[in-house]
Amino acid sequence: MHVVEKFGRVLIPMCTPFKEDYSIDYTLVKKVARYLVNKKYCDSLIIAGTNGEFYTFSYEERIKLFEAVKEEIGNDVPLIAGTGTAFTGETIKLTQEAERIGYDAAMVIVPYFSRPPQEGIFHHFSEVAKNTSIPVMVYNIPLFTGANISPNTLAKLVEKHDNIVAIKDEAGLNPLQASEFTRVTEGKVAVYSGDDLMVLSVLSQGGVGVVSGGSHVIGDLMHNMINSFLAGKISDAVTLFKSLYALFSAFFGKNRRLENPLPAVKAAFELESGLPVSRVRPPLTGLKAEEVDILKNAMKIIGKL
Repeated sequence: MHVVEKFGRVLIPMCTPFKEDYSIDYTLVKKVARYLVNKKYCDSLIIAGTNGEFYTFSYEERIKLFEAVKEEIGNDVPLIAGTGTAFTGETIKLTQEAERIGYDAAMVIVPYFSRPPQEGIFHHFSEVAKNTSIPVMVYNIPLFTGANISPNTLAKLVEKHDNIVAIKDEAGLNPLQASEFTRVTEGKVAVYSGDDLMVLSVLSQGGVGVVSGGSHVIGDLMHNMINSFLAGKISDAVTLFKSLYALFSAFFGKNRRLENPLPAVKAAFELESGLPVSRVRPPLTGLKAEEVDILKNAMKIIGKL
């Protein structure tokens, strides 16, 4: 399977809009998905990823969310379902539901909180892969989960399961691990950066693209940056990255107050799109007024406001 030809270079983990009572606004969900697709900001959409606040969802909410986006988008772009949970059995069921609904792939996070050994991580992904026929993207984000999938574990999984085809790696903690993932899997796994700040670094290590929350706002510029890099126009790519750096920094709030950039990403997307999506589920909190001003200034610099 040619992963890049199927899923592209820029994959957006779509944010989830909420009503005042913090229930999911499924009508607005469809508008968000349609907006991102019509703007051509993404090659594929990931539903119920970290940027979508999946960790706050019930099982039923996730399925209903999958259905709502599929109903709106159909086959306009590939759809990837975030089906990972802390429990292997539930992850399998969600993945099978995503396949039933018609999703093109599943993104499965390394199980969180339990900090499983590599043997447990291998078993988890192996059980998911053998119980579905759709492609699986491994989601590695040790900063949030407390566990890192090792390159050797990934290599064993790829050798056993043809449908494990990609990995989203949060490269901030392990900035050279993308090279190892590419090397030990002999290029059989497409490596996507899970960090907007690390895109050029991951591309230089053989990565193919990015799963980018920031691309809710700068998907067009992210495409340009990646295309420039892959065309050998390295200087152009670096110049564009530098112009985006202020926005990426603003996602973490004043003095990097925000451990999770999601509230700022949603606020920026609301400013850019006009869609009322900035509400986040507690315990996350929204931006302070001064942080919104910082965000606006960063967006003005790149022509997004």
